[in-house]
Amino acid sequence: MKYELFDTLFSMIVGWAINSAMILLAATTFYKNNIQVEELQQAQSLLAPLLGSNAVTVFALALLMAGISSTVTSGMAAGSIFAGIFGESYHIRDIHSQVGVILSLGIALLLIAFIGDPFKGLLISQMVLSIQLPFTVFLQVGLTSSTKVMGKYANSRWSSFVLYTIAAVVTVLNIMLLVSEVF
Repeated sequence: MKYELFDTLFSMIVGWAINSAMILLAATTFYKNNIQVEELQQAQSLLAPLLGSNAVTVFALALLMAGISSTVTSGMAAGSIFAGIFGESYHIRDIHSQVGVILSLGIALLLIAFIGDPFKGLLISQMVLSIQLPFTVFLQVGLTSSTKVMGKYANSRWSSFVLYTIAAVVTVLNIMLLVSEVF
């Protein structure tokens, strides 16, 4: 627990930096050249002539690393939840943790098999994540603020206030984004 905060902050900052770099690189390049990207393969092929072959490799590696990170996180979360249902801690050698991981990854593989257009699949997945994010954030803040759940490690009132405020801001931004995309 002592180093968990630093580990989490470091991981989140690295993930944020990679995702921000990808978005800024692509947005700047395509905006500057007045190019509208409609599919993922188009983005890859347009980066090469504009920024050189290394940009394509960096973009591909960043997408791969983001995918691997998300997959590992999803598997561990599902394993933790499934083990928790049976009153156990997460441990990959435990059968309940393994079932949770396999269910999570299996469902993801099934969904991938049915996606015909990867770019559209990416957009839909991000939209679904955006919709579910407020639920997850509010539940996490509620659980980590509960002394019944967390005991002496529960958030202070001030931390809970700050976290709920951040959750509200994220929710409002997501709603504004969804509304702007629909209308």
